[in-house]
Amino acid sequence: MSNLKIYNTLAREKQSFKPIEAGKVRMYVCGMTVYDYCHVGHGRMLMAFDVIYRWLKASGYDVRYARNITDIDDKIIKRAVENGETIGQLTNRFIQYMNEDCQALGILEPTDVPRATEYVPQMLGIIEKLEAKDLAYKAADGDVNYAVRQFEGYGKLSGKSLDDLRAGERVDVNTGKRDPLDFVLWKAAKESEPEEVKWDSKWGRGRPGWHIECSAMSCSLLGETFDIHGGGSDLQFPHHENEIAQSEGASGKQLANYWIHNGFVRVDGEKMSKSLGNFFTIREVLKAFDAEVVRFFILRAHYRSPLNYSDVHLEDARGALTRLYTALDGVQGDGLPLDWNEDHAKRFAEAMDDDFNTPIAVSVLFDLATEVNKTKSPAAVRQLKGLAGVLGLLERSPEEFRKGAQGEGMDEAAIEAAIATRAAAKKSRDFATADKVRADLLAAGIVLEDKPDGTTNWRRA
Repeated sequence: MSNLKIYNTLAREKQSFKPIEAGKVRMYVCGMTVYDYCHVGHGRMLMAFDVIYRWLKASGYDVRYARNITDIDDKIIKRAVENGETIGQLTNRFIQYMNEDCQALGILEPTDVPRATEYVPQMLGIIEKLEAKDLAYKAADGDVNYAVRQFEGYGKLSGKSLDDLRAGERVDVNTGKRDPLDFVLWKAAKESEPEEVKWDSKWGRGRPGWHIECSAMSCSLLGETFDIHGGGSDLQFPHHENEIAQSEGASGKQLANYWIHNGFVRVDGEKMSKSLGNFFTIREVLKAFDAEVVRFFILRAHYRSPLNYSDVHLEDARGALTRLYTALDGVQGDGLPLDWNEDHAKRFAEAMDDDFNTPIAVSVLFDLATEVNKTKSPAAVRQLKGLAGVLGLLERSPEEFRKGAQGEGMDEAAIEAAIATRAAAKKSRDFATADKVRADLLAAGIVLEDKPDGTTNWRRA
């Protein structure tokens, strides 16, 4: 198979990957809560695990990849009530939008896309096991809570100690919790909530808490122990910590052998999120930038590192991707399969086997593009397109790319923003940046008309 090493959050180090079953991988990733459009931060998570999925398959593994949909929670209920629509109407609409965004970005469909509402019986089964082991209790308010202090391994994923978490907290007598660290497994029904979010249980009518959903879906689909569990870094605590407590508390088995977490997208040094209001939806970005440019922008950073979002960085990605496509102008591959024994392919594989190091893998593509420019070798073209295809890149002709990436995909606001960036660079005598912005605009089909006092006009080529 491969020499893959993965940074395992649980172990806090890179480890050689050894699947539970030879030649097969079972991977679960926490997906979207569907009440709004996906933003670029969500896109980064979806992309990170798409690349991992692609590389595992390219390495010869038979991969079962489950990425769930949370289609019931407080935010969904609130939004549906505000809109005057059913939960199903709201969630089905945003699932469709999510699928459209994924398709645009070249994100492959997982093998399983479970919805939380389809697994309520399995959730209830886990809660009953936890109650039988004194790891869950029904509180005075009707909720069923997890007794965190009863689970010996709590904190092993995040590295947080119970005493540190407990410091400064007080039990709210109104919640019925025995300890402020306890979390809800089953929420008692509220009269104000729609009937469609109420299920029968031995503890009374109610609905599941958020954390129990993933325990039920992952274990039902992949078994009580599986190879890889993933998600965004923000889920490491408390969501993934709580998943471990629930799943391992019920089964007595380790939930996942490798935990993978992707880094945040940042805007002006802060995490992109809906709560901060500093997010850009994928749909907004795709109005200004070709989808493959957005994909390439995300792939140029390692999945665990922060990704700084800006139009300037996307413009830079557009220019760089254009250089790859330009190398393919007027030359064809030899039609043979990708040769993994060729030097560039070996370097590419070494990078991807080193915790999915896409920045190094992308640099290999540029080395191949240089060779294509020099030699026009059909074998080099085959290797360039084949390796890029593993990352979901260079799957169009140069002509098709230019048509998609040119000015009709770039709105006036994005063009004016790039011109302003260039003007600021020139004013500060950063002529390298100014020249680069101009070159990237030209690559996108935008021609600037300059006079001594600055850019006076622009036009589409």
